[in-house]
Amino acid sequence: MVVSSIPIEISLDAVIVAVTDDAPRLLTIDGPAGMPALPSGPFQSRDRTLEMALRRWVLDQTGLDVGYVEQLYTFGDRERGPGSLGSADGVGSDDEVRQLSIAYLALVREGSPSAGASWRDVYDFFPWEDHRDGRPAMIDEVILPALQRFVDAGGDESRFRAERVRMAFGGPRLPFDGVRALERYELLYEVGLLFESAETRWRPDGGEAPGVASRPMYLDHRRIAATALGRLRGKLTYRPVVFELLPARFTLLQLQQVVEALAGIRLHKGNFRRLVEGAGLVEGTGELARTGGRPAELFRFRREVLGERPRPGVGTPWVRA
Repeated sequence: MVVSSIPIEISLDAVIVAVTDDAPRLLTIDGPAGMPALPSGPFQSRDRTLEMALRRWVLDQTGLDVGYVEQLYTFGDRERGPGSLGSADGVGSDDEVRQLSIAYLALVREGSPSAGASWRDVYDFFPWEDHRDGRPAMIDEVILPALQRFVDAGGDESRFRAERVRMAFGGPRLPFDGVRALERYELLYEVGLLFESAETRWRPDGGEAPGVASRPMYLDHRRIAATALGRLRGKLTYRPVVFELLPARFTLLQLQQVVEALAGIRLHKGNFRRLVEGAGLVEGTGELARTGGRPAELFRFRREVLGERPRPGVGTPWVRA
């Protein structure tokens, strides 16, 4: 029996997130035709570790050093490689080389990148995820009607499809769960509401798929970013990663704004303050922030909490008090 061997190429992709002025930011580079792409590069045999290789590529492409880094996921769908760009069915020459991406999540404070790299608002790519000013109108006006048609056309699978929609976007007695960012993206992709969807992703005019106004990304990089957003939101509940995005000394308002930016919702100020102080996540420094208004006390992260509690996060922001 002859077994064919398909060459495999491994790329390292970085989802680099910062929060600046109450906005979650994603660092991108210019992909083909100016389409935003994640900083990435091929893994080479001279690289001692995957993470060291990733850091080198990020530095080369953006001019920035990254601090906190964790491995996110490995993506290897057959149609994800650039060989599929010219084919109608998304397969094409991808059969000749299998493209694997090992993605990483990095958290930084926003800096000035080199030419060809830029910071973009995360919610430009995922506007349905930003509920800070209320539930986005596009959910009820565009997305849910399209998903209802998807459910109605499901035949024997209609109940399963309806449950997927309910889990992704919430429903009666089931609140919207911010952690399910990837499930929402994949539903919109499957229904054909995104530029990347098979029916529309290579449209000659480069426009967005009908109905959903959002910014696409090169290849499946928006799916990778959605995976990172869900991972990061989940970590808010059990790991103090949010402090990687803050200066060493910060006000509680700054801390709340960073959590709100990532979670995509507004939080009750008093409840949030009691939560972080009661959990021992922060401690006062005795210093005051210099602001134009009322002076605010500066706090710092209590690293001792890492040895005091197994899940030292800021709670579950999507469960409102």
